[in-house]
Amino acid sequence: MRSTVLFFTAVLVSSGLCGAQQSTSRSELPKIGDKAPGWTDLAGTDGKKHSLAALKDQDVIVVCFTCNTCPYAVDYEDRLVALHRKYTDSGQKVRLIAINANTVPGDRMEDMQKRAKDKEFKFSYLWDETQDVARKWGAIYTPEFFVLNKERKIIYRGAMDDSTRAKDVKVKHVELAVEAALAGKTPEVTKTGARGCAIRFKRRRR
Repeated sequence: MRSTVLFFTAVLVSSGLCGAQQSTSRSELPKIGDKAPGWTDLAGTDGKKHSLAALKDQDVIVVCFTCNTCPYAVDYEDRLVALHRKYTDSGQKVRLIAINANTVPGDRMEDMQKRAKDKEFKFSYLWDETQDVARKWGAIYTPEFFVLNKERKIIYRGAMDDSTRAKDVKVKHVELAVEAALAGKTPEVTKTGARGCAIRFKRRRR
């Protein structure tokens, strides 16, 4: 059933019916090995403003474009919590940042704050209200992951792992990319297909 849903979502995205419209030319979007576009002054559920530059002391950054309303994103919340805990408990300089670019009911700041409280998120959960960050990164799905190394170059993009069902996961793509980055290397797999709902981009007038 989920494979059918994912195929249907992909068709909607490619046809523009899901509102996943990118105003930025695909040739201008960051590729593997490129410097990450970053972000500035994104509001967090903690009531503070956040920027990528403020994380300069971290060795690796994991960016996850996610939301409250996509069932796939919701399914991955416990895995995000576990990923954050793994590197926090080990004392390694790895930071997980979750960014929500949806602006529909259920995905606004008050909803994000409730979700962060209910799920006890210890990682930063930021709202890309203008959707500019998601557009610059070329993010399409929730959840969709990017791993940045010390130089803030993108060394991995795609799915967190190889199965939307936690019990069936055999390959943890994001963790492998993080471990490679910590070792100063590039992961063997740098790109996979993200699986989830399309980010609901607002249409822009031409």
